[in-house]
Amino acid sequence: MDLPERFDTIDTRVTAWMARHGITVTRLALGIVFLWFGAIKFVPDWSPAADLATRTVDRLTFGLIGPAVGLPVLAAWESAIGLGLLTGRLLRFTLLLLFLQMLGTMTPLVFFPSETFVAFPFSPTFEGQYIIKNLVLVGAALVIGATVRGGRLRAEPA
Repeated sequence: MDLPERFDTIDTRVTAWMARHGITVTRLALGIVFLWFGAIKFVPDWSPAADLATRTVDRLTFGLIGPAVGLPVLAAWESAIGLGLLTGRLLRFTLLLLFLQMLGTMTPLVFFPSETFVAFPFSPTFEGQYIIKNLVLVGAALVIGATVRGGRLRAEPA
C-alpha cells in the first residue's frame, strides 16, 4: 500500500532517523539496564533477584562460590557490562561478558522450575517472567554486536 506523498516524506525521515540512531539508543538503553541492575546488587535487599541469583551461582559452581562472594562478583560483572555498553569501549569483550551472563541468567528456568513456572512451560511466575524477558536483551545485544565491525542499519533496501 502506497502512502500519500506527504506521509511518505514523514515516514522516510522518521525511518532514516531511526536507522541513524537506533543502534546507539539500543546500546545506551541496554547499558543503563545492566548498570542499574548490577549496581543495586551491591546494596543488601535492593535487588529482587539477589536470592535466586546467589542460589544459581552456588549451583553453577557446585557450591564453591557462596552468596558472600557470588553476589558482589555478579554485581561487578553486570556493572562492567553496563559501563562497556554506555561508553561503547571494548564492545566485543563487553558483549562476550553479556552473553556469558545471559547463559547463567537463564539457568534458573532449569534449576528451579518450581520457582520460575506456575505451570511448566506455559505459565511463568514473576521470577520466570523476569528471566524470560532477558531474551529481548539478548536480541538487542545481537543487533549491537552486528555493528562492531562498522555495520549500520539502513532505512532503505540496498
